[in-house]
Amino acid sequence: MSLQLAAADWLGFFTHFATLSLLAVGGAVTTAPDMHRYLVGEKLWLTDAQFTSSIALAQAAPGPNVLFVALMGWNVGMNAGGYSYALLGVAVAMLGILLPSTTLTFTLARWGHQNRELRAVRAFKQGMAPIVIALLIATGWILASAHGSKLSNWPLWLLTAITAVIVWRTKTHLLWLLGAGALLGAFGLV
Repeated sequence: MSLQLAAADWLGFFTHFATLSLLAVGGAVTTAPDMHRYLVGEKLWLTDAQFTSSIALAQAAPGPNVLFVALMGWNVGMNAGGYSYALLGVAVAMLGILLPSTTLTFTLARWGHQNRELRAVRAFKQGMAPIVIALLIATGWILASAHGSKLSNWPLWLLTAITAVIVWRTKTHLLWLLGAGALLGAFGLV
């Protein structure tokens, strides 16, 4: 894939990710559905495979959860013309996703801590929980739908449902569930 990105395109990329940064309440991964819409559907700067691979690789690697944004920037830059553009893509994507939310979080966390007994602060914290859950479900849906027909992958859906129930109803450590999923995948069961 070869792209021709002008300065306005890079600015639009930064602006879009800066806007998403302010919506990333449950982490940057909660904004993945809109990143997919923008980068894959609207701009055609990434393929579906590049998008899902960026998330999968970043989740498998040690380090912060936000690394998938750097990989998306890298892939946009590589599609735009090579390594120098890839580094520009990483910088634009990471600055866009980190700068606004970091500034806002630092400022509001200090204020919220000083005013933690206010009813509005407590209500805000309680009201954000359903939004974060909905954004995570939307992200899971986007990632799962990349595997084709939903009916043909019923073992994956069943494993997902069982895992969700186990997490909800027990105190089983998540690493045990990840290990079980890895074993099922290694044996070709899912």
